[in-house]
Amino acid sequence: MKSSVRTVIALAVLAAGVDQTWGQKTVAIPLDALDKQLPHNVKTEVETYKGLKSLRVVDAAPADAADGIQLVVLNNTSFQDGTIEIELAGAPVENGKSTARGFVGLAFRLDDTAKDAPRYECFYLRPTNGRADDQVRRNHTTQYISHPDFPWFQLRKDFPGKYESYADMVPGDWTKLKIVVHGNEAQLYIQDAPQPALVVTDLKHGQSQGKIALWIGTETMAHFANLRVTQ
Repeated sequence: MKSSVRTVIALAVLAAGVDQTWGQKTVAIPLDALDKQLPHNVKTEVETYKGLKSLRVVDAAPADAADGIQLVVLNNTSFQDGTIEIELAGAPVENGKSTARGFVGLAFRLDDTAKDAPRYECFYLRPTNGRADDQVRRNHTTQYISHPDFPWFQLRKDFPGKYESYADMVPGDWTKLKIVVHGNEAQLYIQDAPQPALVVTDLKHGQSQGKIALWIGTETMAHFANLRVTQ
C-alpha cells in the first residue's frame, strides 16, 4: 500500500513539472517571465542563443559605477540552503576595455531591502581567463564575493588564492554552473564535474535567507538558461 501511495505522489509531481525527492523538491524557474524580474543597471531580452532559449543580459551601468550593481533579481525566489543549477555564457561587450573578462555569475541569499546597496553572496566567472596564456589569470577564473563588504579585490588582498580558482571555459560558450549551499558553506561546480572548482567554508553573511539574482560585471554581455533550484 505504501509503495502504491508513493507511486501516485511521484506521478502527480512529475505531471506538475516538479522533480521531488523525500524532503526536497526541484523547481525550474522560467527566465522569460520578465514581469517577475527586477533588473538593476542592465538591459534584458529573451532570445535563443546557441540553441537554448535564454535571457540576454547586458551591462548598462554608468561608466563610473561601483562593482556589484548589475543584477536581475528574481522576485519570486526565496533561498537559504540547497542547490542552484544554471547554464550561462559570458563575454566582453564589443569594443570593451582590455580589462573586461565577460564577468557572469549568480547571486544568492540576496537582501534588497537595504537603502544603500543590496547584500548578497555570489559566485561568478571570468570566462576570458579560462584559457589565457598567463597562469596567474587562469587561477582567477572563478570567484566568490560577498557584496558589499567583501569585494573581490579585498578578498584577494587579504586572502590570496582562497576565494578564487581555475576552471576551463570559453567566453561566449555555455557553461553549466552548480552551487551547493549549506549553512556557512558553499561549493561551486563547473560543467558537471564530480568535484567542486571552488569551496567556501565561511560565507560572510551567515545563514541568511534571500532572493536569487542573475549577476554580471562591467562591460559584459551574458546569457542565462535552464535555472533550477532544489531545496
